[in-house]
Amino acid sequence: MGWIIALIVGGFAGFLASRVMNRDSDMGVFLNIVVGCVGSVIGNAILNQVGIAGSVQNFSITGLLVAFVGASVLLGVVNVVKRGKLR
Repeated sequence: MGWIIALIVGGFAGFLASRVMNRDSDMGVFLNIVVGCVGSVIGNAILNQVGIAGSVQNFSITGLLVAFVGASVLLGVVNVVKRGKLR
């Protein structure tokens, strides 16, 4: 049951991050889920350094925040690589 919650929360975090980073028109539901789940791993790696830990397997606001931060970082890196420069 935890992986179903992880997919739902990851998809929502990916959707929110894509809206904030202006990438929503390029992405569909599947990519939102992928970005959110991968972003959760990245967010955990980043935010564990400052003492914030969250998991998307059991729904919590902290887990959603961690996944959102990681997904935003991931989309930012994709934007830089895709365009080849910073804005």
